[in-house]
Amino acid sequence: MLKVLKLLCLFSALSTLLSFTPQRKEKIKWLTLSELQTEYAQKNKPILIDVYTGWCGWCKVMDKETYSNNKVTAYINAHYYAVKFDAESTDSVSFANKKYGFNQAYNANDLAVYLLFGRMGYPTTVLLSSLEAQPAPLAGFLKPSEIEPPLKYFGEGLYKQKNFPNFMKEFTASW
Repeated sequence: MLKVLKLLCLFSALSTLLSFTPQRKEKIKWLTLSELQTEYAQKNKPILIDVYTGWCGWCKVMDKETYSNNKVTAYINAHYYAVKFDAESTDSVSFANKKYGFNQAYNANDLAVYLLFGRMGYPTTVLLSSLEAQPAPLAGFLKPSEIEPPLKYFGEGLYKQKNFPNFMKEFTASW
């Protein structure tokens, strides 16, 4: 009888393991700046630019905790063109028909200086309603619950109807 009981427990545990299917981790579809401009020419969508540096610890935490969150990832992929941009890139880059190079005074690329209004802090998430729009930089590490309101405000085009403080009065978090 004891053998039968052990066998049943083993069978139950094995069937539970076999029926478990881990949740697939979706990743953000990060684009290069040139890919962004090609995609944007075909269809206009808001833009999210993650301005980071290689040495920034909080940038890595944001990648791991926020940009890897399933709800954040799914929302960004559905509503935004997403770009990762190394603020300290010495390469010349083109964005919105302008060329940007490395700026010695800031030890950063001029595109990062432009997007962050010269306030160089990392990570900074920059939201743009269009390529030509004024950047909306969100400085520092943002948890999924902290990035949700601005993502939805721009991603759903609500910036066209109301200002952000009024949007926040009615906003209900879902993450």
